[in-house]
Parts: sequence; structure tokens; C-alpha cells
Amino acid sequence: MAVYVVTIFLAAFLLFQIQPVIAKMILPRFGGTSAVWSACMLFFQAGLLLGYLYAHWLHRRLNARKQAIVHIALLAASLLVLPVAPGASWNGGGNPSLDILRLLAASVGLPYFMLSTTSPLLQSWYARARAGAVPYRLFALSNLASLVALLSYPVLVEPNLTTLAQGRAWSVAYACFALFCAAGAVMNALRREAKKEPAMAAGVEDEAAPGSKLRALWMALPACASILLLAITNYLTQDVAAIPFLWIVPLSVYLLSFIVCFEAPRLYVRAVFYPLLGAALAAMAYMLWTDREGIRVIAAVAISAGSLFVFSMVCHGELARLKPHPRHLTAYYLMLSAGGAAGGVFVGLIAPSVFNAYYEFPLGLALCAALAAWMLHAGYPRFFATRFGTACQLAMLAALSAYTVWLGISMRDSVAGCRVVARNFYGQLRVKDVDEDDGAGMRRKLLHGIINHGQQFLDAEYRGKPCTYYCAESGIGRAIAATDARNGRRFGVIGLGCGTLALYGRPGDVFRIYEINPLVPQLARNEFTYLRDTPARVELVMGDGRLSLEREPDQQFDFLIMDAFSGDSVPVHLLTREAFRTYLRHLKPDGILAVNISNKYLDLAPVIESDAAQFGKMALESRYEPDDDDVLCFGVSWMLVMDPATRAELGPALGAAERISARPGFRAWTDDFSDMFEILK
Repeated sequence: MAVYVVTIFLAAFLLFQIQPVIAKMILPRFGGTSAVWSACMLFFQAGLLLGYLYAHWLHRRLNARKQAIVHIALLAASLLVLPVAPGASWNGGGNPSLDILRLLAASVGLPYFMLSTTSPLLQSWYARARAGAVPYRLFALSNLASLVALLSYPVLVEPNLTTLAQGRAWSVAYACFALFCAAGAVMNALRREAKKEPAMAAGVEDEAAPGSKLRALWMALPACASILLLAITNYLTQDVAAIPFLWIVPLSVYLLSFIVCFEAPRLYVRAVFYPLLGAALAAMAYMLWTDREGIRVIAAVAISAGSLFVFSMVCHGELARLKPHPRHLTAYYLMLSAGGAAGGVFVGLIAPSVFNAYYEFPLGLALCAALAAWMLHAGYPRFFATRFGTACQLAMLAALSAYTVWLGISMRDSVAGCRVVARNFYGQLRVKDVDEDDGAGMRRKLLHGIINHGQQFLDAEYRGKPCTYYCAESGIGRAIAATDARNGRRFGVIGLGCGTLALYGRPGDVFRIYEINPLVPQLARNEFTYLRDTPARVELVMGDGRLSLEREPDQQFDFLIMDAFSGDSVPVHLLTREAFRTYLRHLKPDGILAVNISNKYLDLAPVIESDAAQFGKMALESRYEPDDDDVLCFGVSWMLVMDPATRAELGPALGAAERISARPGFRAWTDDFSDMFEILK
């Protein structure tokens, strides 16, 4: 039993520990967007499905001795790809989601596959070796190990180990797992050969095979939970707050429901959770319908996480009620993983290609309500056969129909009045005309979730004036104005938005703009006039700004302006020491590197200061808080990195920009290390 427990715990821990490790490793290659995590989740779910399929095949087709030979051979082969490290020369093919899947398959596919086979395979060995034994508690153990791995990463692993060290430590632990798993395979084979007896207790072979309806529920329930997990994660990271690693909260809640339902199934009581389900469905419908900007972030996260826990408890609680005799264990887990993978494919691949808004969220809610109604009806057939039961059944059907209609209306209203609604791998973009009753008239906004990525006034009085984060009083506005005496200035800009910065161009100036999202240039050209109105020459380079600059010869920029955001935060790979080395290579000696660090959750000033100090530069922070009657400007913070001589030359033109002092004990960010928790506001 000790071998089973240690192997399953270690496998599940490593299975979920590699997820944030490898995701962080590949994040810089795909723009640092939170969509990378969604694509990674799809890979992890597909890998789990393949692992369960393999376990089912091995369990059904081979005897214990052949199982041991095949499994040990694959374990040995998986050791050959260690240590885990994505190839530095990897080049994608243009579809980020498919590129991520291919990269993960090449770098960690076989070890991940072997880890995913462990729980169902060892449970089947345990059930065969001990007649009448119930192995489902081992499934709860594996989920507990997964939860420990997930929660320990941002708290213990990331702050203390570089990504290189993380990959090496994980690889060593995986080698230990392989030895334990191989030992378990040998022990199982020797025990079976020594006993020379049937694998199952008498009468088990006559156990009726699960019907198609039961198998469909084995798949539909986890698919629903998977859809809601990913949809709520997208909702939190893009529509509520793009706080790094916010996906840990919903995934932890999701795993916790597995642990409760399979370790302590008595805690799932329909009389308790069905009323809670009604409240959770209503709460999420309200969140979809109401103006999300009016909901406090903590409240939104708490409501979303609490609702997901209820949804997952109902789906997984009903799934646990339907678990079969251990003889059908591998088939059960196979359908369970197939459902999870189907949910991942729907949210990760199909929805971004088919929908222009996040319609998978209300569809997941409606599916959850329908499955709960079905399970309730199937669980009490005698009651629903009575007159009163029939009336309740009709009422339930009416409520389900009304709820589905309400969700449809809410999603329709979420995009109502938008000039453009578009969606791709990088998220949803909306263009909307809004009058905020401040006397400035209509303004056209570019929105990513609820984050304003730029706007333009339609009234002639304000139409040609820089606004939002780039107004004349902002740090970047003052810095550009201070260099007006220079002729033929070259601007590098990472992040296009709607193109506001181009308004600062003069004849002879050049704006070289780097943009990763192919939808953004289309909207900037078709819906806004900044790029058309500027007298400067505009050069647009598609691709991640840092990676593009690394490939280019020195550009000799007067300004390099970093204004790239994923939601409300700057992608980490754009803030590391190696990134700054690239930026400074492209600057003139008296050039200025400007970084927009405006956000609600992270204090990025120490990061910029440490990077600047590494190269003998000084870092100034320029903050601006507009008056109530200032319709052009937002509250904004810019970091300006330059030589001390340049600071002295520009003098008071930079306004109240203050030099940032080094934070004691702060560890500089590199491509191999970053710690978000150290800079939380």
C-alpha cells in the first residue's frame, strides 16, 4: 500500500507542478498573455485523456507481466527527454494555440503522459491485487497532491527558484517517481504470478457493463465542470482583473471539489447543494448582466470562486454517485478525462474561433442547470411520477427555459451598442462610442475586457489631442515635449492600442510600432484616425515587441516606449534584465526608455529601477492625477529611464518626475526569475 500511496501522490504532485513551471517557461514566446494558460490547460487535459486511454488499454488487453514490461519501457524512454526545457530554437507556425500544443508535446509530452497514467493504472492494480478493495480514495489522494502542488508553486517554488532550477528539480523528482512506479509494476506482476488466481472476486465478471446513458453522464458532468472552470478563469483574468496567477483560485476550488466528493462523498448532500446551486446560478447570471466595473474586485473573485465550487461540487458529486464497480474503473476514468478534455477543446479552441464574445460562459451555466435538473429527475423517479411531482417537473422546465433566455439576453446586452466586437487567441476586443456626460461629447473606446486600451474624442475640439495615458501632462507627454528641439526623431513603441502616441509625431519623425495582436492594427486603422492624422511616418512590425527587437539591427531610437499590456498588467518577459539589455541596445546614448506602469495591482517601480541600475541608468517615476474637470487625462504612472546627463539636460521640462531609490533586498527580475507577490500593492 505504501508504494501505491507514494507513487500516486508523487505523480499527481508532479503532474500539477509542471503546469505552472512549463507555462512560465513558454510565456515569453507568446506575448505574455493569459491566453497562454488556457492553451496549456487544453494540452494538460488532452494529455490526461491519452494517459487514461492508455491505462484502460493496458488494463484490458495485457496481463500483469506484459503490463510491467510495456510500462517500464515507456518510463525509461520518458527519462531521455529530461531535464525539462523547451527548445530555444522553437519557431511557431502562426497559430499560437497550435504552436503551444506542439511545443509542449515536444518538451514535456512523454513525461506528462506517463504521470497522467499513474492514478487509474495503480488503482486498477490495487483493485486486482486485493479482492473487494475500493480504490477511489486513492483518486482523492491524487487530487489532494495536485492541490498541494498548485498552491505551493506561487508561495514556495517561484519566489525561491529560478525557472532553470525549477525544471531541474522537477526532473530529479520525476526520476524518483519513475523508480517507484517501476517498482509498483514489478510488484504487481510478481504478486499476480505468485497467486495464480483471478484478478477479481467471484461474480465480478458477471457485473453488467455500464450502459450508454451512464457513460454519457460520466462524460457530460466533468465536461460541464471543465467548461465552467475555464470560462470563469477567463472571466476573472480578462473581465474582472488581470492579476497574475489568478487562475490558481478557480483551479484550486475545482480540485477541492474532487477531493471532497471522492474522499468524503457523504459531504455531498443534494438537499444542501441544490439550493446553493440555484443561488450560484443566479449570482453568475447577475454578474454577467450587470456592469462589472461597479463590482469590487475582491467581491467578484469571491462570488466567482464560491459559485464555481458549488458548480463543481454538484457535477463531481453526481459523478461520484455514478462510479462503477472497480472492474470498470479505467473506463470510468477514461470517460471522465474525455469530458474534461472536451470542455477544454470547446473553451480553448472552438469558442475563440466561432464566438466573438464569451458565449461559452452562459452556455456552461445553462448546461450545468440542465444536468442538475436531469440528475434530480433521475434520482427521484417515484416522486416525479406523482401529480405533484409532474407539476414540479414542469416548473423546473419553465425555470430552466427562463434562465437560459435570461443568459442569452445578458450576453446580447454585453455587446449591444458596440461598433466592433472581435475575438482571437489574445482575447476579446470591443470598440464602443460612449458619452460620459462631462461636456466633451462622444468618445470612441478600444476595450479589452473592461480595460481601456485607448480612446479618441469624436468632437472636433478634442479629436486631435492626446488623451488617456498619453496626455500632454503625463510623463510621456512631458518627455516628448522636452525633445521638440530634436529633428527627425525615431520612436519605437511596443504596443499599438488605438495609436494615440502617433499624434506627437512631426514631419520627419518615424514611429516604429510593434504589435502582437493582428486584430489591433485593423481596429486602429479602421475605427480611429490617429495613424492617418500623424505627419510622421509609421512603420508597423507584427510580433512580440521584445522578440522582434532581438532580431533587428540597432534602431537608434530617441524614444523607446513600452506600452504593452495583457489586461491590466505588463507581461513579465518585457520587464527583465535581458529585455532591458535589448531595449538599451536600440536607444541612442541620450535616448529615453519610457514604460507605462499604470495598473491597480502591481508596483512595478522597483522592477524598473533595478533594471536601470544594472546598466548605469537612472529611473524616474512621473505620476499624474488629473483634476475633476480634466476630460483628457487618466491617472497615470510612467517610468523614464535615461542617463544622468540626459536628465540634467532636460531639467524642469520633465515636471515632478522623481528618481526612484533601490528597494532594500529586492531581487532583480531576469528571464529565469520573477516574483509577483513581492510587488503586490
